[in-house]
Amino acid sequence: MSDGALSQKLSKALSSRDARLIRRRLPDPDASPSSFGSDREPSKSKSLNSQCLIDFTSNDYLSLTNSPHLRALFLRKLQNAPDVLGSGGSRLLVNGRAHAEFEKRMKAFFCRGSTGKNTENPARKPAALLFNSGFDANVGFFSCIPQPGDAIVYDEYIHASVHDGMRASRVESQLRLGFQHNSAPDLRRVLQSLRVSFTGESSKESQDNASAFAMGSRSVFVSVESLYSMDGTLSPLREFIDVMDEVFPLGNAYLIVDEAHSTGIYGPKGRGRVAQLGLEGRVLAKLHTFGKALGASGAVIVTTELIRDYLLNYARPLIYTTSQSYANVIAADASFDLLEDGTAERLTEHLFSLSAQLVSTLQPRLRSSKVPTSLLSLPSHLTASTPPSTPSSLSTLSPIIPLLTSHPRPLSAHLLSLGMNARPITWPTVPKGKGRVRVCLHAGNTSEEVERLVKGCVEWAEAVLRESGSSERQTEKAKPSMAIQPPPMSTQETIRAKEADMRLAKL
Repeated sequence: MSDGALSQKLSKALSSRDARLIRRRLPDPDASPSSFGSDREPSKSKSLNSQCLIDFTSNDYLSLTNSPHLRALFLRKLQNAPDVLGSGGSRLLVNGRAHAEFEKRMKAFFCRGSTGKNTENPARKPAALLFNSGFDANVGFFSCIPQPGDAIVYDEYIHASVHDGMRASRVESQLRLGFQHNSAPDLRRVLQSLRVSFTGESSKESQDNASAFAMGSRSVFVSVESLYSMDGTLSPLREFIDVMDEVFPLGNAYLIVDEAHSTGIYGPKGRGRVAQLGLEGRVLAKLHTFGKALGASGAVIVTTELIRDYLLNYARPLIYTTSQSYANVIAADASFDLLEDGTAERLTEHLFSLSAQLVSTLQPRLRSSKVPTSLLSLPSHLTASTPPSTPSSLSTLSPIIPLLTSHPRPLSAHLLSLGMNARPITWPTVPKGKGRVRVCLHAGNTSEEVERLVKGCVEWAEAVLRESGSSERQTEKAKPSMAIQPPPMSTQETIRAKEADMRLAKL
């Protein structure tokens, strides 16, 4: 590429991200959690640190990627499969036997309890449709299912793929409305506004649109995630459905639930939060992915026969791409064997016990060390009540624990120096001022590793406080400090944070 205007503009944008410590880079493959922590022989080329890093960052919640049982099961299925390599093309051109059979299995597995009164009606009859990824599935659904004049209402923390789908849809921008994260009252406010008026429209036009929603001739699609990947919060699905039924009693408000991070760890046999709450018959569509807790790849939309048929005809991310290879489908099929036989439920119980341990031990230690919440804290939804302890109540916890801090990179660098990989999350992935180190727990983690994490976090916070106190005593000896605040990120801290990023890239 010549050093022209394009190169200059791209370089300037990347340099700007460098200066603000938000430039994204791929870590070295040797630092990947899949490269260590298993019973396989470690590579001699890897450093000691990379071999010993404790995984607190991947979304392999059930640690199935390192499961010898799943590995053997997959290889056995692969050996017996008539087709292994490639897929032959788009599903609309080559509908592989493995894909069709696995899709039937997904329908049987996820559609239990969702049967309507008239199962022969395609608008009620349950169905499933495979996609290459959860991103493709969300873009495919939201770009084509909402019709002109319809509205899309979404949680403010909804995944980027939903935003991409909305932008590609035929829904006007003024009818794409966000509501406060997990807030049923704010959802009610937004839904009620659709029955009243629209900003930027004439009075008569606004009244006609409001009347159309009230009379049921236009639809409202509400998009939420059952478990949010950056905050670890669980969506109040039942409350949302009740609000939707209250505001739109004619049934023209539809809930779409992204179960990407809850598949495999919530509900009976890992069928997700919708199944856990018994809401299958009250949700229009669910998205389940195979690339997180299940250790595979791909996704499935569970919906109605009518919507499945419409997606086959209009969802561009499905139509104009080669489908997953046979090997990918076989791998996902093997993972569902472990859901069906109860293995995943046993792993989940241990996973949630680790989550309860982390929540119940970290906050008291931070409090006893008088660590300001601005320096390091758990989010309010984890500290508002006593962590559950019984098996049935443990499932209200999450494997995702955000450690809120004003200095996410230095904290991550400190944990890395102690042999723990927990990555910093900053803007633009999360809103400005809400940086954190996101901890993802796994069934393969141990209680001792969680204790080591807690100790490392507290030690880091105490060290920052000592440094802060020393600086204040030197500059303001005669002026008592009203409250301890974390110091601004110094040049040395900036250098250490950058070095930590480079260290991960060179492990």
